[in-house]
Amino acid sequence: MRSTPTLLDGLAERSDGAGPRRWGWLAAGVWLFYLAQPFEEIVRHSHGIVRVVGLAALLLFAATYVAFFGWFRHVGMGSGGLAVWQRLAYLGGMLGLVLVMLPAAGQRAITCLVYIAATAMMALEIRIALGVVAGLLGGAELSMRVVPGWSDDGSYGFAIFLAALAVFGMRRAVQRTVELAATRKDMAELAVQEERNRFARDLHDILGHSLTVITVKAELAGRLIAANPDRAAAEVADVESLARAALADVRAAVAGYRELSLAGELVSARAALQAAEIKADLPTTMDVVPEENRELFAWVVREGVTNVVRHSGAKRCTIRLSAATIEVLDDGKGPTPGGAASGHGLVGLRERADQAGASLQVGQAPGGGFRLAARVET
Repeated sequence: MRSTPTLLDGLAERSDGAGPRRWGWLAAGVWLFYLAQPFEEIVRHSHGIVRVVGLAALLLFAATYVAFFGWFRHVGMGSGGLAVWQRLAYLGGMLGLVLVMLPAAGQRAITCLVYIAATAMMALEIRIALGVVAGLLGGAELSMRVVPGWSDDGSYGFAIFLAALAVFGMRRAVQRTVELAATRKDMAELAVQEERNRFARDLHDILGHSLTVITVKAELAGRLIAANPDRAAAEVADVESLARAALADVRAAVAGYRELSLAGELVSARAALQAAEIKADLPTTMDVVPEENRELFAWVVREGVTNVVRHSGAKRCTIRLSAATIEVLDDGKGPTPGGAASGHGLVGLRERADQAGASLQVGQAPGGGFRLAARVET
């Protein structure tokens, strides 16, 4: 298993026509220009079978080097890629061609070691690649000192070192590009998931309140049909109006423009509590609340009153406002473990409070009942 991406792994990240699939061959082919040195040496100073073998080995080496970009990418990068020993064997085959070339090209055959060093830096883990490059560099320097007739001008060793260093820089750049692409992908997936959660939360908060009030009014209308038809008809009209308002709210949420009005929520809260036959003790003005706190407080009113109507069994509901705090209290049965106090609506409300820099308190009201409070930190 590779601990870090090789340069080849980075190239494999792109498979579209504009990526390395198109330009990788050209990039490889351009550097074959330097094989003109061993080619010239073979043509000028070898004859007969030695020349034929030398030219064949040189052409095969060039083809192997270029094929590396295609074969390793398409075969080696799929399903875990080629094993390390297979990559080393590939490099060993290239080195074998260099040895076959030696009788015809002589010292100029060492030029091919530059290509092997660059290929090793592309295909192997950095630790192994450095070992291969060091071996090639040491072999080139040693051979120029021990082989009769060969001279050491320092150019071959420097070329091997420079090629390895250049590819190492490319390797680091590609590695960071791959990591950045992976990070961007993760961030995009998280953003999509967060947006789904936000929309689900808004939809729950919007429809939860509206459907609760519609249910209460529909039940009230059903009880009044025989005893008070006019009142029942009025409640049915309210149900229709609430249903239309809920539909408009959903459309607004889908469009991304859903905002609550504290004044509007207080009016809706009074209507919902009256329909549920719960006495409403609500503030008549909201002037004390700063504009930046009103939307959060509106969500608190909506969620708190929805829970009072749906779960509490209360006879009275009180809402208290100040510049930085809001409280929704009832005289019902109070919070129950795993009940409304831990429902989806309160989870969403807590997220809203966190975003607004406020603290949310859910628990027992003084004297019994349920208490929902939010305080904006100043």
